[in-house]
Amino acid sequence: MNIIEIHQRWMLHAIREAESALDEGEVPVGAVIVKDGTIIARGHNRREALTDPTAHAEILAITSAADHLGDWRLKGCTLYVTLEPCPMCAGAAVNSKLGQIVFGARDADVGSCGTVHNIATDNNAIHKISVLPGILEHDSKLLLTKFFNSVRKKKKPKSA
Repeated sequence: MNIIEIHQRWMLHAIREAESALDEGEVPVGAVIVKDGTIIARGHNRREALTDPTAHAEILAITSAADHLGDWRLKGCTLYVTLEPCPMCAGAAVNSKLGQIVFGARDADVGSCGTVHNIATDNNAIHKISVLPGILEHDSKLLLTKFFNSVRKKKKPKSA
């Protein structure tokens, strides 16, 4: 198995988390954190369920990984997430000293791992993170499209 296939394998787990978010009516973003070939944490968006603006998939996964390891330093860990992290999540990744971020779809609005901002690899960052974009990008985008199409349908006024 080559490195891309390995990343795809882990990203499939993040996609399953995103599907859970979709089933719960949340924006379908999922994340897993892998260390030494094992998933140590999972998360999916829970902002609506928890009424918490910080309950992004990445934040929940980072918190869970730190709890699992008993250390806030996540050195040697890789975050797999279906959507490019926002500034808050990229900042949390830097502060937790993650080794790598692998993501599916780019976020043209607030993507902070190279698309709009570059928090994870910024020269002034306290810790730089290796970033690999576009892993299972199509699958990640498909879930987001499905969600936002259903939201638009619900908001569309019925014709008389």
